[in-house]
Amino acid sequence: MGKQRNLSTGIVAQIQALRQQGLTQTKTAEQLGISQSSVCKALKKNCSKRTNCSGVRKTSARDNKQLRKIAVSNWFKSTSELTDLWNKQTGADVSRSTTYRRLRELGFKSRVPAVKPMLNKKQMEKRLKWAKEHGEWTAEDWQKVVFSDESRFCISFGDQGPRVWRRGGETYNHECVKRSVKFPQSVMVWGCMSARGVGKLCFLKKTVNAAVYQDVLETFLIPTVEEQFGEEDFIFQQDLAPAHAAKSTKDWFTKKQLEVLAWPANSPDLNVIENLWAIVKRKICDRKPTTLDQLKQNIATAWEAVSAETCDKLVKSMPRRLQAVIQAKGTATKY
Repeated sequence: MGKQRNLSTGIVAQIQALRQQGLTQTKTAEQLGISQSSVCKALKKNCSKRTNCSGVRKTSARDNKQLRKIAVSNWFKSTSELTDLWNKQTGADVSRSTTYRRLRELGFKSRVPAVKPMLNKKQMEKRLKWAKEHGEWTAEDWQKVVFSDESRFCISFGDQGPRVWRRGGETYNHECVKRSVKFPQSVMVWGCMSARGVGKLCFLKKTVNAAVYQDVLETFLIPTVEEQFGEEDFIFQQDLAPAHAAKSTKDWFTKKQLEVLAWPANSPDLNVIENLWAIVKRKICDRKPTTLDQLKQNIATAWEAVSAETCDKLVKSMPRRLQAVIQAKGTATKY
């Protein structure tokens, strides 16, 4: 296609006049018998010759300040909803695109929100109190702690995995779609770790009640601590799951003379083993198991490959985690 010829000075003048009358670029193009892109180019070319081509801003500094207040009071509102609130509170008549531009100018960006456990006021207070009580613990103190947790592994890993390169109209091509399973096969795993490395891994075969949990501790925790600590003292960490907090489980710990670390509710950000599960899951995802046996084998392989240095590094993050909770006044942290 040849290069499009430039519009005459007369046509450009007519374009400017029609635009000043309030006609859109599309209507202006129809009236003059030219393309809309030609109108746009003519206006841009004329604009570049001026020192200031921008129109009069429809919002004042005071209006923008009000928008900031609205945004920080309505975090999960859409741009359209924020526009309606802004127009209602200020009496302005701005469009959604104007609201979007002002929000960007004020430093706001639309992001996918981080997912964290729900915390009520009482739980936040307990988290803050717990963090302050253990704030004096050093990295060496935390090296005496054995962290534990359960985690579920699925053959289908949700939104994880590769993207697809495709062209228009190929959205539902057989080669381009990602297969999902209505009830994906999964396995629940119990594990523990300390700064000295990972412990024995247990694949849970049934619902974990108090009796099952105590059997897991007897079979997998005791050999782990005997191997890692020998006759040295250690502290066992667990969350507040019903099987963990049951009276019979507490009696089991008393009988075994094991010290259990008091733990605040809904605090996975304080349990370093959560990060270890994430590391293992990323490795499993890369291997793409297709059967339950492959999944179990891959979990065991990835778990055993975790180095003591990795575990030690995670445990040494505990003082920073406590400081983060204190700074957040008990609310969720980045960990």
